Amino acid sequence: MGFTKTTKTSFLILSDTHGKDHIMPKVPVDVAIHCGDLTDESKLDEFRSSLELLKSIDAPLKLVIAGNHDFSLDETAFGNLTAEATTKCHIEPELIKKEYGDFGQARELCSNSEDESITFLDEGIHSFRLQNGAALTVYASPFTPSRDAHQGFQFKHNDEHDFSISPSDNKRVDIAITHGPPKGVLDRTSSNQRGGCDQLFGAIAKARPRLHCFGHIHEGWGAKLVTWRGTEPTTTTPSHFTEIDNGASILIDSLADYKPRKFDSEQDAKDRKKRKERLFKDGFRSTSHCKDDKHPLVAGQQTLFVNAALEMGPEDEDPDAREQVPWIVELELPDA
Repeated sequence: MGFTKTTKTSFLILSDTHGKDHIMPKVPVDVAIHCGDLTDESKLDEFRSSLELLKSIDAPLKLVIAGNHDFSLDETAFGNLTAEATTKCHIEPELIKKEYGDFGQARELCSNSEDESITFLDEGIHSFRLQNGAALTVYASPFTPSRDAHQGFQFKHNDEHDFSISPSDNKRVDIAITHGPPKGVLDRTSSNQRGGCDQLFGAIAKARPRLHCFGHIHEGWGAKLVTWRGTEPTTTTPSHFTEIDNGASILIDSLADYKPRKFDSEQDAKDRKKRKERLFKDGFRSTSHCKDDKHPLVAGQQTLFVNAALEMGPEDEDPDAREQVPWIVELELPDA
């Protein structure tokens, strides 16, 4: 049996920029990925700011999905929220239109950007031939579970959502791009609860993409190289308890590595501060899992999970805290 030829491919991954003017690394990459929440209030000016941010990235392909804050891209949510604003809050329709436009206007901004490298993805499977000669198949979904499903692209926790990651032709998805995390991986909230989606975890455990990138849970920023148990899920309801081989998995980085700990020695505290200063000076965190690296990713047996939320958590009490940094990831992709 012959080996599939592969090409080293670089990705810049970010999420949850919320319309702010973040400084992007001046590092050329093959693909940039924005995992949603381009805006904070889904205003047209915020979309314009995020598009300017994307234009500043040196990449021939930039893939973008929506998040729950980007509700003006979701017809149902936009209709409900604007109706509520006019009837309950008595806001003039003209003022709403000035800030948010008509439905479809924000999507038109995203889809018809002057930067032709920007591609806005709806939920589903999309395939690309990259400039470096690699083939890339991605699954995209902006949907996240919520208690009240009041914002964009949300469903209630007790409802089901079909994350159809496996293509009908059985071709493997290389990358899953979702707004929210799967339950059990890089999804700890400030209240130490799991904020991820169990249905999404089940779909990822079955599809086993090379990379799953997301944001949404700001406090979950980090990366983890997960090794799966066996060749397929061990149960009809997969969870992080049953499917992940924690002994063979590697936590690459998390916010906890940069925060002071109660029992840190003086040297430990200094080392953490130096690591944090170096991280912000570089402006990104990088990890590579190609065939010549220390931890090469084995397709079908491992998945690299990346939470790339740039917005800080809601209860970050670190006085030295700053906006989080994007990730630069290198992986092998099959040749086109």
